[in-house]
Amino acid sequence: MPSDLDLNPHGITVTRVLRNPSPARLYEDGIMREQAAITSTGALSTSSGEKTGRSPKDKRIVEHPDSSANIWWGSVNMKIDEETFMLNRTRAIDYLNTLKFLYVVDGFAGWHPRYRIKVRVICERAYHALFMHNMLVRPTPEELLDFGQPDYVIYNAGQFPANPSSPAVDSPTSVNISFERGEFVILGTQYAGEMKKGVFTIMNYLMPKQGVLSMHCSANEGPDRDVSLFFGLSGTGKTTLSTEPQRLLIGDDEHCWTDDGIFNIEGGCYAKSIHLSSKSEPEIYGAIRFGTVLENAVYDDRTREVDYGDASLTENTRASYPIEYIPSAKVPCFCGHPKNIILLTCDAFGVLPPVSRLTPAQAMYHFISGYTALVAGTEVGVTDPEPNFSACFGAAFLVWHPTKYAHMLAERMQKHGSRAWLVNTGWSGGPFGVGERMSIDHTRKIIDAIHTGELAECPTTEDPLFGLQIPTRCSGVPNEALIPKNTWKDKKAYDRAAKKLARLFCENFEHYADVSSEDIRAAGPRCQEG
Repeated sequence: MPSDLDLNPHGITVTRVLRNPSPARLYEDGIMREQAAITSTGALSTSSGEKTGRSPKDKRIVEHPDSSANIWWGSVNMKIDEETFMLNRTRAIDYLNTLKFLYVVDGFAGWHPRYRIKVRVICERAYHALFMHNMLVRPTPEELLDFGQPDYVIYNAGQFPANPSSPAVDSPTSVNISFERGEFVILGTQYAGEMKKGVFTIMNYLMPKQGVLSMHCSANEGPDRDVSLFFGLSGTGKTTLSTEPQRLLIGDDEHCWTDDGIFNIEGGCYAKSIHLSSKSEPEIYGAIRFGTVLENAVYDDRTREVDYGDASLTENTRASYPIEYIPSAKVPCFCGHPKNIILLTCDAFGVLPPVSRLTPAQAMYHFISGYTALVAGTEVGVTDPEPNFSACFGAAFLVWHPTKYAHMLAERMQKHGSRAWLVNTGWSGGPFGVGERMSIDHTRKIIDAIHTGELAECPTTEDPLFGLQIPTRCSGVPNEALIPKNTWKDKKAYDRAAKKLARLFCENFEHYADVSSEDIRAAGPRCQEG
């Protein structure tokens, strides 16, 4: 298995290298070498080992004079010095050089030929190679032949631990990015999502430098070429709500907004599969077939049928598949400017309405706030939904200060006349543990009514505490379900929960008040009433 690809410029001396191998070959290696299995629908079932979610507390960015002033330093972007980065890099490369052979996956981040970057993944596991084969934009044979040197290299040595005694390394897991070197090093975690979100972090740094807005959102296009963006953290419904047969899927998670319109960063989808069913999510269910990586799922040893309701390994079971596996996908993944901006939140308090029409100032307030519940299993150590504010609905992946992305979004919304909506896919009738999760059928009806223009025209009533304009009717949704307080048996308990959530919003926004305009500051809850 000798390769013509010279990895010496990356410090790799292994000569047996599989470059961009076929999914079939990766299946063979995964089964023989990694205890992977083929499920009854043809997906490759794999395990990420001990880590079944991202490890954001172990992510570090090199502090360098060329980029330091642009980075939003703090709990999200923690510093590592260049010397320690090089120690981790050497540790990863030394480990990779002990192996008999390696996988290399070359691909693009971004469908737009002007803005895409070339990414090279060097890894040990067939599972990781197949995952990134799915998640990067796959080069044509001609593009692969002319690929040349990559813009960024991922050294995935996830089966080898970091050295916790090194500066800025707190555990056996360490995930490091150097923008100046164009390198990304992974030690001590085999969770494939670290690679995906590492690439997204890189794009979140590079794109704003070029006047392009990078966004944690899904996107689809209607029959009249009307485009919708769905912002939200994992578990809020970005993938589910953007994947429907009546509209073309542009992508399910990461996009950029240029002067030309929207383009997808990725070549595939990474859908949560816990509690997946053919009835509620038929397109995603059908995409789990040959070529799909099914991560940390439980299956029957005899029949190989997957039990999507089994969360004994993790709540964060995932399926990674090429975007072409969705019948309604639009390839290449480009579209025009969005008509609707939909902010998805999973409200664990059961307070926010199923849908609210937002003013431009409210859109910015809620975009900067990024409120949701952190869904169980998405990150290590989270077992139950927790209230969480994540700026721009993706703070963990931002590099610049959140207000940079927010101002870019506001400018584009104003220029292209985009409408904004807040849609709650969380709880109704009470908080988590008391109420029930919003009906997916009702949420789909709400999204349909946004797309048809019904909700833009119907009467609204104002929430007295949050100031949100709540539509009073929506086809297919009971009127009483649209007003949160009406769904609670204990109205006083609702009032207490609403005031508590309002205070949390106000306390969180204090971090951004000094860099926000007066109209944006005034667009939040009326905390003096809380």
